[in-house]
Amino acid sequence: MNASTTTVKPKPLRISETFAGTFQGEGVSTGVPACFIRLMLCNLECGDCDTPYTWDARRFDLRKESRYESVDTLLAWALAQPENLVVLTGGEPLLQMPSLTALVKGLRAAGREVEIETNGTIAPTAELVAAGPHFNVSPKLSGFGATMSETRRLRPDVLRAFAASGLARFKFVVSAPAELAEIAALEEAYGLSHITVMPEGTTAEKVLAGMRSLEEPVRARGYRLGTRLHVLLWGDERGR
Repeated sequence: MNASTTTVKPKPLRISETFAGTFQGEGVSTGVPACFIRLMLCNLECGDCDTPYTWDARRFDLRKESRYESVDTLLAWALAQPENLVVLTGGEPLLQMPSLTALVKGLRAAGREVEIETNGTIAPTAELVAAGPHFNVSPKLSGFGATMSETRRLRPDVLRAFAASGLARFKFVVSAPAELAEIAALEEAYGLSHITVMPEGTTAEKVLAGMRSLEEPVRARGYRLGTRLHVLLWGDERGR
């Protein structure tokens, strides 16, 4: 076989878990039945992260928390689930871009809808964009990412690339209404659209209290008020 026509098999993906029989709990597709593939590792260190077991080696044994699965195995698993929406989350999925792209291509070719949840600091390749997933981009505001420098948690070139793709929806986690001004500044600077604002919280009580404090200022700015549906239904239970 000519070397130029040789197909390079994608590397296995390092994942944390797969689960189905649930809903997309956040963002534009909240309430849509979905199955999830959660990838390991992240390039940020958010203190209030709700999935620290995917990256925080100080608190978790990442070898025990992870396994490697081939793209073909994950594709077969997802296509065996009844849900049409497949959510690829993390961690930060775009750290494993080549194999992630191969998985997205397979899912899209089979007619599945795909959402990739990302922190917005790594730009997608043209090949990944062409595969046609939606990107749920969640830039970290100063409150949530207080332990990190602004240059680490916000990448202007990357935010512009996501906005230009036409496939990005932006989701912001806030702890206080005052943070909406920060969102508005990012919206104006980088042309962000399809903005959802959701409260921080891993209990139903905290999520609902946050929504009540946000509903008026979010409505005033014309944003979408989001929730954490999985938390409202199942609390902080893993795999839901």
